[in-house]
Amino acid sequence: MSFEQLVKESFTQLSSGQKKVAEYLLENIEKVAFYTAVQIGREADVSETTVIRFAYALGFRGFSDMQAAIQQYVLESSYSRYAEPAPQAGEEPNIFTRVIERDIVILRQTLHQLNQQDVWRAVDWLLEADQVLVVGYRASYAAAHWFTFMLGMIRKNVLLIPFSGETEERIVSLTEKSVGMVISFPRYTKDSIRVAEASKRMGAKIIAATDRLLSPVSRISDIAFTTDINIESGHYSNASVINLLNLLLAGIEEKCGANNQTRMKQLEQLYSNWGTFEE
Repeated sequence: MSFEQLVKESFTQLSSGQKKVAEYLLENIEKVAFYTAVQIGREADVSETTVIRFAYALGFRGFSDMQAAIQQYVLESSYSRYAEPAPQAGEEPNIFTRVIERDIVILRQTLHQLNQQDVWRAVDWLLEADQVLVVGYRASYAAAHWFTFMLGMIRKNVLLIPFSGETEERIVSLTEKSVGMVISFPRYTKDSIRVAEASKRMGAKIIAATDRLLSPVSRISDIAFTTDINIESGHYSNASVINLLNLLLAGIEEKCGANNQTRMKQLEQLYSNWGTFEE
């Protein structure tokens, strides 16, 4: 059953506030796919709690589960809307079709090979660490920066190793309660390996996101998550890497539950006070 059908079938059983959420979501489904519960509540003129209760009313385990269902619905709707006609016999699909279809294949492979026990173990480490040091150089830097930002919204003391400077100072502050998150895809940089090895000598646990179990960083990590990289267009795509990291964030949000709401409310208040976003 699609998200739209689920909302329609549950509509009569919803409270008046939850119905406002339902109407807003269905009218703005693509817009809200990556909104927080706070943002949806503000737009629908209800409380954040009402949005979360709406997710439970639809049968989801929480807001994160509902958000994932919305994103999947938007993805499938967009694919159906914009999909090109199948190529005729002897006709090669164009470069854009090949790139996207290859990403889809990689994402399915990643899901198939995923060890959920390792995911939940990594989630616990990232939540319980006194600090998290994120590493990613060159082509891996974008994913490392994104993960640092997103994790930093959930918990404090999340640091990104910069391109130059302060590397030694950040490593030396690590403890046995710290976690190093190392993102390393071809071409592997020597600096990523050096940081991972130095962090491990300080006692930190190492989680790796890489392309194979025998990659240089994978061999020295405590937990390694792998995903293929799409080089169909001549350079590798970050899509599968971001998706892999997003699984960790989804698990963290699932475990945090209401404990994360105070921090999110404080952030939203700061955003509002500073006029951070164009509303």
